[in-house]
Amino acid sequence: MDAGLFQQTAHSPSYFELARRLGDGGRQLVDFCIPCNPYFPTPEMFDELSRNLEAVLKFYPSDADTIAAQLARVLGLNPATMAMSNGSTELITWMDHLWFTESVAIPIPTFGRWTDQPMETGKRVDMFPLREIDGFRLNVDHYLRFIRARRSKVAVLCNPNNPDGGYLPRREVIRFMDELADLDLVVIDESFIDFVDAERDPSVAMDAAIRPNVVVLKSLGKNFGLHGIRFGYLVANPGLAGTMRRTLPKWNLNSLAETVVYMLAEHGAEYRESLRLLARDRYTMGMHLAQLPELTVYSSQANFLLVKLSAAIDGTELRDYLISRHQLFIRECGNKLGMSNRFVRLVVRPQQDVARLVSAMHAYSHPQWEDELALRRNAARSA
Repeated sequence: MDAGLFQQTAHSPSYFELARRLGDGGRQLVDFCIPCNPYFPTPEMFDELSRNLEAVLKFYPSDADTIAAQLARVLGLNPATMAMSNGSTELITWMDHLWFTESVAIPIPTFGRWTDQPMETGKRVDMFPLREIDGFRLNVDHYLRFIRARRSKVAVLCNPNNPDGGYLPRREVIRFMDELADLDLVVIDESFIDFVDAERDPSVAMDAAIRPNVVVLKSLGKNFGLHGIRFGYLVANPGLAGTMRRTLPKWNLNSLAETVVYMLAEHGAEYRESLRLLARDRYTMGMHLAQLPELTVYSSQANFLLVKLSAAIDGTELRDYLISRHQLFIRECGNKLGMSNRFVRLVVRPQQDVARLVSAMHAYSHPQWEDELALRRNAARSA
């Protein structure tokens, strides 16, 4: 495996780039790296998209306001409080240009664009370290004191957080927003909030819409298992949301995104079932991984699990081994601020994929197991 492929940025290479490098082996690649929903859209929904593909690719989409208005109807939101974008990172970029004036506070480790984007435009980034000894849990009071001590102008909170899946109860997030009502902006990144099952209605989007300085960020690609479409949205009071809508291009969404948004109204039950299945798989996957003595598995409310490797395992070597020998793609966290390559993030996947991952990780720690795995694979092909 070409190590340079993983050293170009602070993010992982795309599935397509990696599959091209693997050649024929890319067809067997199982993605444990990019957070996705494996149960949605359903096969029937993909069949419907396939039947409409020619029209989807051939004709212009509606403007962003039309598509966002339909999404608002599906979600039960006021369209005046929304702005829809070509991926959540587009919104992060424009938030930085519009509202990040001097400094931004952010717990680390977290999603890399929250630190990279403001640093690229010369802002001061006040990084609040989440401690391994605390299981990377965020203490709201400690974070608030940090923000005040640093006199940060903007504060960001990711809930659940990436890469650890740590979750703050809704009441704590509301308290956080209210304590910082004097800041220029408070951003709550809820890209993974739909995967939470610790409490009902965990989102604070409706609360943000009536506050003067709060923006909630959402990522439809992560929730719906459609990263390739690139769509996200924010919820804020009509003034902030309107500023963002006027800043974004009028036709910044594509026809495929529009098609999916209009399909969602008819497939809410399937989406809710996908979340139930994923929560089940998250629990069983954590149990299976925890049985490997070389791993420490952290509790998560997202669609991924953070895992610490034993001192005998190098995360970079493990990542390359799993790709080259078993066509399994994982997220090694050595290039994440606040982490090292002793940590890997593993996306929740169905049981058969997890069994393949657990066997391969066991084989890495016990090389004699590799020969037995090869015999099993050959026997399966011959059957």
